[in-house]
Amino acid sequence: MRLLTLVFLASLTFTANAAEPIPASATPLVEDEAVDEPQVTITKQPVQKVEEFRANGKLYMIKVTPKHGVPYYLVDDKGDGKFARQEGLDSGVRVPRWVIFKF
Repeated sequence: MRLLTLVFLASLTFTANAAEPIPASATPLVEDEAVDEPQVTITKQPVQKVEEFRANGKLYMIKVTPKHGVPYYLVDDKGDGKFARQEGLDSGVRVPRWVIFKF
């Protein structure tokens, strides 16, 4: 039984050595990996820092961080170019947690 196992393992070793190596160009090429990521433009001014977030070239959110104060966001919710001020990115939607059955 040991001889059969030894012969089997030896044959696997020889076939592995006889196989051709995988060429380096066979690795999959990923095109436009950063398509889904937003483009961020940071502008530093003496009194504030402004970060502009763009997706597909369209400005959809601006984060303003004053030098002395709390950062706030200007968000284009409808895509019409009109920005509304938000204190945070929390949408205000709360999931209901009603108790339907209690055992």
